[in-house]
Amino acid sequence: MTTEDDIHLLSPLSQHVERDGHSVRIDIYGNGSGAWILDVVDEYNNSTVWDNAFETDQFALDEAMRTIDTDGIGTLVGDQPNQRN
Repeated sequence: MTTEDDIHLLSPLSQHVERDGHSVRIDIYGNGSGAWILDVVDEYNNSTVWDNAFETDQFALDEAMRTIDTDGIGTLVGDQPNQRN
């Protein structure tokens, strides 16, 4: 049985990352079915959520860090609120 607590289980691997003058929060949380959702929130509260769930929270963290290391943290940072159209 899936409970409300299972669905909102925040992984202890969730963390803040700062690079190149930007900051993001990596949130990894259980989906209630044994998989993990990856959500990266930037300093302006823009959110990037991966389409597919991960088998473990470590796999989700590894993907977030791979994206930051390979593509740059800037790819996960959206527009400032006053710059949106």
